Amino acid sequence: MAIKPKSREELSFTVIDAIAHKHNVQPGAVIPALQEIQDAYGYIPPVAIERMAENIGVAASEIYGIVTFYSQFRLEPVGENLIKVCHGTACHLSGAEKIAQALAQETGAKEGETSKDGKFTVERVACLGCCSLAPCIMVNNEVHGRLTPEAVNKTVRQVQEAEKITPTK
Repeated sequence: MAIKPKSREELSFTVIDAIAHKHNVQPGAVIPALQEIQDAYGYIPPVAIERMAENIGVAASEIYGIVTFYSQFRLEPVGENLIKVCHGTACHLSGAEKIAQALAQETGAKEGETSKDGKFTVERVACLGCCSLAPCIMVNNEVHGRLTPEAVNKTVRQVQEAEKITPTK
């Protein structure tokens, strides 16, 4: 069971310490501990790296190396809505670049960025495994396929309306 802070923004040494101590007895437990910290906060705060290093006796530079090596880890918080743009072969051939451009225009975030209002993070992924739906995106773990730039705009607006988000244009 993951240890959770009261809110994702609340950075607590108590939470970080509990996670570090929980995993400290297992050899090679840095990755599971980092995964749990990211589950708790949505990313790996730099202070968490320092605190983990103190707790488990591993150099902060080694932990930072792990965080930056594996693409599953983030050093920056993600927006309230995570949009993954598939760039697999089928999606690439079906217009993934145009989909990414439409998303950037509609959300205010290019691939690899979070919109200024913190509502959207757009991420480029190698493949979503939905090749028959190319081109496709995943919005908060929901796949949207056979997209056109216009359909992307409609999808983003639906997310905005569902969450009462003011358009970022």
